[in-house]
Amino acid sequence: MPARMEGVDSQREETGVLTWKDVIGSEKEQAYFMDTLATVRAEREAGKVIYPPATEVFNAFKLTELDDVKVVILGQDPYHGPDQAHGLCFSVLPGVRTPPSLVNIYKEMQRDLPGFVTPHHGFLESWAKQGVLLLNTVLTVQAGQAHSHAHLGWETFTDRVIERINAHCQGVVFLLWGAHAQKKGRFIDRSRHHVLSAPHPSPLSAHRGFIGCGHFSEANHLLVQQGRSPIDWLSVCADPAA
Repeated sequence: MPARMEGVDSQREETGVLTWKDVIGSEKEQAYFMDTLATVRAEREAGKVIYPPATEVFNAFKLTELDDVKVVILGQDPYHGPDQAHGLCFSVLPGVRTPPSLVNIYKEMQRDLPGFVTPHHGFLESWAKQGVLLLNTVLTVQAGQAHSHAHLGWETFTDRVIERINAHCQGVVFLLWGAHAQKKGRFIDRSRHHVLSAPHPSPLSAHRGFIGCGHFSEANHLLVQQGRSPIDWLSVCADPAA
């Protein structure tokens, strides 16, 4: 496994459950994946600022093991500003201003979930630790240049990730916001999984149906119907430093 994916190695290889290493570990040997890592590494070595930091590119997989996946939220590109991206879609590190799309996510949560109090941060790690895979479809970006690493090969890798979840998991709730995510999830087997679609929470489109979609309560309803524990979405209301 390349150094950048060390955290994907299973910590539970002895338990008999499928891990990310089992289902996507072989991607490291594919030419497209090696080329992608080599390009990103070369850009860093040339002095370009690449987000997120190399140690955080695969955070989504480190924090949410395959066997724990209950919900998948698909993003697109990592944030390209300083100290924002840390490997989880829509999430920013504590102390960083909440980005506009996440502000709208919080607005919908306040409408949808009793007791929700809008956080003063955008750090979503508490969701990842409960089984919410916060996956961008492209895993790196050059500072200040949105979509600069599109078509490097990350899309192929994240297609493989979704294919493996589709094949090896059952009853996962996919939250697909915006046309990009919906196209990415076109091959999800609706007889095995649940797909909830809405416009993107961006300020440009949130008013077209993201606000009012009810996806957070609906995802929990679908999980409980299967006998699975719901996501404590309100965990994000706590101070991440607490």
